[in-house]
Amino acid sequence: MKKIALKIDVDTYRGTREGVPRLVETLQRHHAQASFFFSVGPDHTGRAIRRVFRPGFLGKVSRTSVLGHYGIKTLLYGTLLPGPDIGRNCADVMRSVRDAGFEAGIHGYDRIKWQDHVSVKGAAWTQREMQRAVDRYIEIFGEAPRAHAAAGWQTNRHGLRHTQHLGFDYCSDTRGKRPFIPTWDAEIIACPQLPTTLPTLDELIGIDGITTENVAQHLLGITGELSETGHVYTLHAELEGQKWLPIFEQLLQGWGEQGYAIVSLQQYLEGFKVADLPRHEVKSGTVDGRSGMLSVQSLSS
Repeated sequence: MKKIALKIDVDTYRGTREGVPRLVETLQRHHAQASFFFSVGPDHTGRAIRRVFRPGFLGKVSRTSVLGHYGIKTLLYGTLLPGPDIGRNCADVMRSVRDAGFEAGIHGYDRIKWQDHVSVKGAAWTQREMQRAVDRYIEIFGEAPRAHAAAGWQTNRHGLRHTQHLGFDYCSDTRGKRPFIPTWDAEIIACPQLPTTLPTLDELIGIDGITTENVAQHLLGITGELSETGHVYTLHAELEGQKWLPIFEQLLQGWGEQGYAIVSLQQYLEGFKVADLPRHEVKSGTVDGRSGMLSVQSLSS
């Protein structure tokens, strides 16, 4: 399958306001599709400082110049500065993405709150946070969301169950190798997972001699190998939508030369029969270049 599905995580107020329009223009110029997943509640990016004690977090911060990408105001939101309500202040930008013909979905309500706490929370907390995101999405778009991409690739049993309850067409909450039907302790969740299959730029840059100058060629080397199920690539409005936009353009050009169709996740899903997707357990695991534990596809199940 010669498809690369683009999953765009929109984490912050600045990323929504500045990065999203740049990405829309770039995608249109390259005749490419993508799925945008929006954070629709408060921007509390500054509270991520609590992750400082996680293994690998400081290394990632230093490798990817977080201040340069996010800006000092964003890094103070939720601490010294009140966090702006992204959904209330940027609804026009979000609707413009849909109106331009791109797929929109949910990334979360309070992204930092979800990412830092969901792994230890129960059913009531998890469902409440997901419902807040759904309700705000409906307020913005006038219709229910059809897809969900969990912040930080973090979820739990209750979150997966709720994706089924909410009737999503699919979710992209995990890291893995190919589309699958998720299970949790052998419980089947009837909502397909389209995991991110390729490494992200911030996981690669600064590791093993990879720089901003050669990271595009490194990724193109990976996608140059044939994959029976294609790929899902996650990019960020704060990174590829701003300082790393030239790298993203190199990737779009290179993928076109490799013969890939650049599609949304919904278009990518259409290439599979959901009934034929394999079942795989969702586990906690690590990903090279990223700190903390993520929800990953267990290929041993």
